[in-house]
Amino acid sequence: MFFIVGLATGILVLVSIYAIVDVTTPDQEYKMLFYRNTKVLTPEIPASASFAGEAVPLDLYYVREAFDREIMASTFMHSSSIMMFKRANRWFPVIEPILKKNGIPDDFKYLVLAESNLVNVVSSAGAEGYWQFMKATGQKYGLEINDYVDERYHMQKATEAACKYLKEANRIFKNWTVTAASYNRGMDGLGKALEKQKVNSFYDLYLNEETSRYIYRILAIKEVYLHPARYGFYLLERDFYSPIVTRNVEIDSSIQDIPAFAKKVSLNYRILRELNPWIQNYSLPNKSGKKYIFLVPSENAVNTNFFLKKIQPGNTFFHDTLTIKEIN
Repeated sequence: MFFIVGLATGILVLVSIYAIVDVTTPDQEYKMLFYRNTKVLTPEIPASASFAGEAVPLDLYYVREAFDREIMASTFMHSSSIMMFKRANRWFPVIEPILKKNGIPDDFKYLVLAESNLVNVVSSAGAEGYWQFMKATGQKYGLEINDYVDERYHMQKATEAACKYLKEANRIFKNWTVTAASYNRGMDGLGKALEKQKVNSFYDLYLNEETSRYIYRILAIKEVYLHPARYGFYLLERDFYSPIVTRNVEIDSSIQDIPAFAKKVSLNYRILRELNPWIQNYSLPNKSGKKYIFLVPSENAVNTNFFLKKIQPGNTFFHDTLTIKEIN
């Protein structure tokens, strides 16, 4: 009797629900379309993960849940992740050889994505550039920073400075994951935390939220970057920003008027600053005769079609084996 009553009640409830959402107005129709078409699914956490060859202990629930949080963020922050793919195609070919030359694991290219998403940004704490150096730290590792030049905005030089920091940190910690975490917390701060808590692994540390999330953000960025289709990102090869083909113009004297200098090399000030964001002013005093290298387009034209490496429209998903047929 209970089963029959329960079944009958269930039917009545269903009938009443359909009666309530009977599509009789545009608003109700819109709601039904929303209910039918909106589906939010939880991304799957990979069975294993590593950073710089060091395994992530995903068997620890708090490690797995922290990784889960950042996978979720990278998956559903669509605009940020799409721009990551676009910019990485331009800048990874610059960053990767510098890391390799300095003996820094390739995975550290994901650290710069976590820091700035490959944009010359300024943090609330005053860190600037692609690798987010504070002024004093940048100068410590060889970057020129003044009213006229800020090499934190110079991709090659800032990457070299980051490598110097990372090599020094790894000599202290002898662990690349801890080294990466120190890039956020600082060598002294992370070293003291390890000592006070009597552990030697990043994953065993209890830290402030920003540093606690830092490594997991890098891991999530790496995972999504390497497996975009797994997380719902379907980009064509033509969607990516191509490397800019440039040539060097060497200057060892003062430049009184940089916009006028730009005209001499068939550019305007805007494009010269785009290619050389380390320039910080309209002039460049240079009493010491230091050599500065300006990047200019390899073709004598300001139209981007002339100095962007040509990309043929592709029909393959980035980093994926799936293919699609484009419909014209």
